[in-house]
Parts: sequence; C-alpha cells; structure tokens
Amino acid sequence: MRKPGFDTVIVRFGGEIGIKAEWTRRLYERRLLSNIKAVLRHNFIDDAKFIRTFGRIYIKTTKAEKTAKKLRRVFGISSVSPAFETTSDINDIVDVSLKTAKTEFKKDRGFAVHCRRVGKHSYTSQDVCRTVGKETLTRLPELKLHVDLTNPKQQLNIEVREKKAYIFTDTIKAAGGLPLGTQSKTVCLLKGDAKSIAACWMTMKRGSPPIMLHLKDGRSFQRSKRAAEELTEWATGFPAILRIVEYDTRLQRFLNKQPADLRRLVCKRLLLRVAQNIAEKEHAEALVTGDTLDSNQNKTPHTLRIENEAARNYPVLTPLLGFDTEDVKKLAQQINVKTTTTRRITKPRKTKPAPHITIQDIKQAENEINMDETITNITKSIQPIIFKAQ
Repeated sequence: MRKPGFDTVIVRFGGEIGIKAEWTRRLYERRLLSNIKAVLRHNFIDDAKFIRTFGRIYIKTTKAEKTAKKLRRVFGISSVSPAFETTSDINDIVDVSLKTAKTEFKKDRGFAVHCRRVGKHSYTSQDVCRTVGKETLTRLPELKLHVDLTNPKQQLNIEVREKKAYIFTDTIKAAGGLPLGTQSKTVCLLKGDAKSIAACWMTMKRGSPPIMLHLKDGRSFQRSKRAAEELTEWATGFPAILRIVEYDTRLQRFLNKQPADLRRLVCKRLLLRVAQNIAEKEHAEALVTGDTLDSNQNKTPHTLRIENEAARNYPVLTPLLGFDTEDVKKLAQQINVKTTTTRRITKPRKTKPAPHITIQDIKQAENEINMDETITNITKSIQPIIFKAQ
C-alpha cells in the first residue's frame, strides 16, 4: 500500500549535544542546523522550514521521506523520522494516527502505541495510548490487528510538544556523534584500505573535518579516490579534496635501495612529515592514521613509536588502535564502504617478524638524502583532486 505523504521530519540530536553547557550546546546546534541546510540545498530540497526546540529540529517539507534519507549521514543527528504534524487536540491525534496506521500497518500483526509529551495537556501519555489503540482496533477491523505490548511488529509513535503533535512509525538511525565542524580539522592519511577510511570517518564523527592525503602507489590510488568520494557523502558543505603525494625519481631510487622493512618505516615517516606541513598550512590540529596493533602486519608499539616520532609538532591520532579485523569489518559495513577494501581485511596479510629496527637505523638511512629539502619539494608538488557529494 502506498505510504502517506508525510509533511514533517523529526530530527533528534546526538545524545552528547544535550548534556553540553548552554553556550556550547547552542553553538553545536547552530552548526548542526547549518550542516542540515547544506545537505538540503545540495539535494534540491528548497521548501524546508525549520522549528527548533530542545533536543529536536522539526523540518516542514513536502519531501519528508527524501529529507530523512539524506539526513542519515549528518553527524550530530542520532535519528530521524518522517511524520505527520497535527494539533495536540486528542481528536486530531486520533484521526491522524488512524490515517497513518491504515497506510503503514500490515495485516494480521501485533501493534503498540507509544506516546511522549512535553508541556501541559488535559490528558496523560497513557490516555493517548489507550484511546488511539482502542480506536485503531475499532475503526480499522479490515487490518485484523491485535495489541502486542511485549514484542510489537509495528508501532504508532506519537510525540506531543505543547500545541503540536507528530505521528510516525519509523525511527531511522543516523550517524550520531558531534556536528562536523565543531572541532578542529585533521589530516587523514588514506591508503584506500578499510582501516584508513574507518579512522577518517571516526574523527569526522567527533566533529573534525578531514583533510585527506594519499601517497600515490599504483592500485591503492584508485581505491583512495573511491574512499574519498564515499567520505565526501558524510561531509556535504565542507571542502572535499584528496591531496596526492608522489615521490620524485631521486627519492624513489633512494627508497629502492633500502631493505623492505626499513623502507616501509621511512615512507611512513616521510608521509607524516608531509602531513605536518599540510596541517600547518591548513590550520589543522592533528594527524590521523588507520593503524591497529597487528603483529601479522608488523604493527607493534615499537614500530608505531618509530613512525610517529617523525610527527614532532602534531599528535598522531589512531582511532582504531584497539580494533581487530572483525571490528574494522563491521565499522566498514556501517559506513557502507563499497570499494574493494572490505575484501582486503577479511584475510590479514601475514608477514615475517620484522628485524628490530631502531630509531638510529632510521636516522642513518634518512641522512643519506636531504630529507628536509625532499619533503619541502614533495609538499609543493602535491596535486589536489576535488570531489562533490552525490
């Protein structure tokens, strides 16, 4: 049966916003509203009107279902619901509830009615539930419904706010976290794998807009491009640029002379130093990597210390440090990563234990080339790729 034309979207704030101090909460709410408006403009939803209350934004629009779908990827929103708006008069609530049940409910199933109220009314929430439930059974006998308060298969939700009431059936989970832009920017190192994508997404969820950086090396370049496009979908209204780092011929010859394990550490340190330069230029406050502790891939506290020592002026954030392969896979599915990266984490690549490389070994290798000059030249030659959210 065709769904009704909902006229409102209920936007619920992420739980953390409500517990902030008043000044901070207002700041976060303004940023969230700005991000919401950017998403609606991008998707040509131009008839929206906004009503702000504590913990909620009500969006009046003729495209409520499309709006709810697009807002799932806005950080700072815990959930959304397409809804009908009516008055807080109990008769109007019953009429709209029946209209919703008639088009939304399936036959021969149990249902429940749930009501939440804010304000003073001549009835209680239990009165609303009992009245709407009774009228649904009496006036919609063709649906053959029965009340099930233990495990209902379908539910009528009624939210009464002062003189208004909103009726809906679906609560759609959204991104949660803090509104993007409420924290400082970070430079995210993208390798095109699920770990680096998930790490970048995790810092975005904490309110930090990403500056994406990738070292171009064959197939991972295409994966990183796709990853950047996917992450852009979570950051509508913010600059979406993937910065590409390429080694010059002289540096590549130098790296090819190094043993594999030492070369990997030198490359990571070099990329972190380039990221530092970008962070300084773009006024970012931290660097982000997708590193996890994984002895199969020679990622140990010792190697991480050697790598991160190169970033002396900025903290290196590792949001996935305690994650295992299954944790990363679940998060990648939650983010809806569609690239080949999800397959690449199902079977971790096993390597031989790395020889014990010291910081002195790294310094000695780096002294063979003018690293400061090399990094300056690489930073100047970075090529940006600009994306637009779909």
